Amino acid sequence: MTGTFVPQIVQDDRRDSVSAEYREAARRYWAWGQVTAGLTVDPAEVPEALRSHLVPSGDRVATYLDEDETGTTIWASGRGEDGELLALRRHFPQNLFEDLERATLFAAVIGALGASVVGLGLAASIVRRLRRSTRQANRIKDGELGSRLPQRGRDEIAQLSAAVNAMAQALTARIESERAVTANIAHELRTPVAGLLTASSLLTGDDRPTEMVRERAVRLRDLIEDVLEVARIDNGGERAEPREVELATLARRVVAGVRADRPQAEVAVEVIHDTVRETDPRRLDRVLTNLVTNALRHGAEPVVVDVDGPELRVRDHGPGFPPELIAHGPQRFRTGGNGGLGLGLAIVTGQAGVIGAHLSWHNPPEGGAVATVTLPSDTP
Repeated sequence: MTGTFVPQIVQDDRRDSVSAEYREAARRYWAWGQVTAGLTVDPAEVPEALRSHLVPSGDRVATYLDEDETGTTIWASGRGEDGELLALRRHFPQNLFEDLERATLFAAVIGALGASVVGLGLAASIVRRLRRSTRQANRIKDGELGSRLPQRGRDEIAQLSAAVNAMAQALTARIESERAVTANIAHELRTPVAGLLTASSLLTGDDRPTEMVRERAVRLRDLIEDVLEVARIDNGGERAEPREVELATLARRVVAGVRADRPQAEVAVEVIHDTVRETDPRRLDRVLTNLVTNALRHGAEPVVVDVDGPELRVRDHGPGFPPELIAHGPQRFRTGGNGGLGLGLAIVTGQAGVIGAHLSWHNPPEGGAVATVTLPSDTP
C-alpha cells in the first residue's frame, strides 16, 4: 500500500511544481515578453488532449501527464486573453520512480521487520512474566502462602501482581489467625476433656447410657488430638524421623491395630511385592490407619491393604470417593456426607507431605475406592 501511495504523492507534487513554474514563466511573458524557464509559445507537440481543454484565460492552467518507457512527462499549459497558447514541459526519467519504489519497499520491509522484532521481544517478555506469575500463584494455591508474585515496572501486570500479593498477604494473616485460634481452643479443651474421660472411666455399670458417655468422651478426646495434630502440621512443627521399615510388617501392624478397636471389621493385607524403605514408621502408620479407618467408616467392607513395592493401596467396596475429593484432594471440614469433619484425611495429607509420600485417589471401574500412598525412593 505504501508503494502505491508514495509514487502518487510524488506525481501530484511534481504536477504542482510544474504548474507553479508555468505560472511564473507565463507572468513574465505576459508582463515583459520574456520567455524563461523553458516556456514555449504555440508549440506543435502539445498533446491534443491537453490542447482541447484550454480556453482563453490568463489564469487558467491545465496539466497533462504522459508516461512511457523512458519516464514521465508533465505538461502545464494555458492561453492568454488573445488565445495565444503557452506551454511548459518537464520530463522525469523512469529510473527515479524505480529508485523511489525500491527505497519505499526497502523502508517498508525494514520497518516491518523492526516492528516484528520489537513486538516479539515485548510479547516474549510479557509471556515470561505471566508464566512466572502463574507459577507463583499456583504455589500460593497449593498452600505455599509465603510465595509472592514478582513485581517489576508500573504496567498492568505489575499492578495485577501487587493486587494478588496483597490478597495473599491478607489471606495468610487470616489463615494464621484462624490456625492460632483453633490450636488455642484445642489446648484449652484438652484439660477438661481429660477430666471428663477420667470421670467416665469411673462410672460403674454396663447400661447403654454409661457406654454412650464413655464413647463420646473418647471420641471428643480423639477429635481434640486430631485438631492439635492438624495445627502442628500447618505450623510446620512436624519433622520426619526416618529409618528402614519393612512395609509388609508395618501394614500388618496397622491392620492388627484397627482390628483391636473393631473386632468384627473385615480388614486384610495382601502382599504383592514386599520392600524396605527408609521412612518415618510412626507417620506412615498414622497415614495407613487413617485411610483404613476412613474406608471402614465411609466405604464398605472388605477393606484390603495392598503392599506393592513402594506403593501402599487401601481398597474398599463402597460407593467410591466424591468427585470433588478426586479433583481437589481432601478438604478439612468437608466430607462425603457420612459425618465427621474431614480431619482424618487432612492428617493423612499432612503426614504424607512430612515423609515426602505422594497420595492419589481414584474410583476403579469395578467399584469401590482406592487410596494410594507412594513412598519416595530417597530419604525424605
